[in-house]
Amino acid sequence: MQKDNLSLSSLITFKNKFISMKILVCISNVPDTTTKITFTNDNTQFNTAGVQYIVNPYDEIALSRAIELCEGGKGTVTVLNVGESQTDPTIRKALAIGADDAVRVNAAPRDAYFVAYQIAEYVKSTDFDIILCGRESIDYNGSQVAAMVGEFLDIPSISIIKKLDYDGTTATIEREIEGGKEVISVTGKFIASCSEGTAEPKIPNMRGIMSARTKPLQVIEAKEIAQVTKVQQFETPPARGAVKLIPAEETEKLIDLLHQEAKVI
Repeated sequence: MQKDNLSLSSLITFKNKFISMKILVCISNVPDTTTKITFTNDNTQFNTAGVQYIVNPYDEIALSRAIELCEGGKGTVTVLNVGESQTDPTIRKALAIGADDAVRVNAAPRDAYFVAYQIAEYVKSTDFDIILCGRESIDYNGSQVAAMVGEFLDIPSISIIKKLDYDGTTATIEREIEGGKEVISVTGKFIASCSEGTAEPKIPNMRGIMSARTKPLQVIEAKEIAQVTKVQQFETPPARGAVKLIPAEETEKLIDLLHQEAKVI
């Protein structure tokens, strides 16, 4: 009987260790890709009037992979957003997709450095095995946050990954490099930014949408840090020029336009 009790105790200990994985997914609140972009205040501020916001698509990929890794009771997924109260619907969507709980740092995400610092400060007070985010946000396309978080926390940072497997202690990560594929093994805590192929984005079902209303959403205040960047002015891309059609028999004219106007030859 004593032997059986020891076996049961060992099994419980192993099970508790097995389900202890905690993943943090950092998400951005970004304008929908169909949004018409305009600026106000002498082109120094993004015009939010009438803008529909969504979870950053690359962050959705990271969230989907985190949920897959934690399926079957293997762990829990927390989403973190740096933003003000208007980002709550976006956070609730992430909870509907399958995250277990959420945290919002109550501050406008003024730049990548500020966002990364807030993420790192939160992680220092909480224990996570893996931190995931998207390769970039589709509004600024900076690809800076993951690397900065890694530097703040002094942990490995792996950018633009295509595949992630995790056995509870060691992660096996694949990413594309020029002319091939790179396979990386990481033991211990790390942060990775996910791109297409890491996982298929998940669509929230009715059960997920209903449960998202009652899942915990903690709001914390931002930590003070000096501002290191300032927006001077936003500019929209120049309007596309009119298309010039050249008759097939006038090839000399086409060559002249490519040389004189387009300046590509």
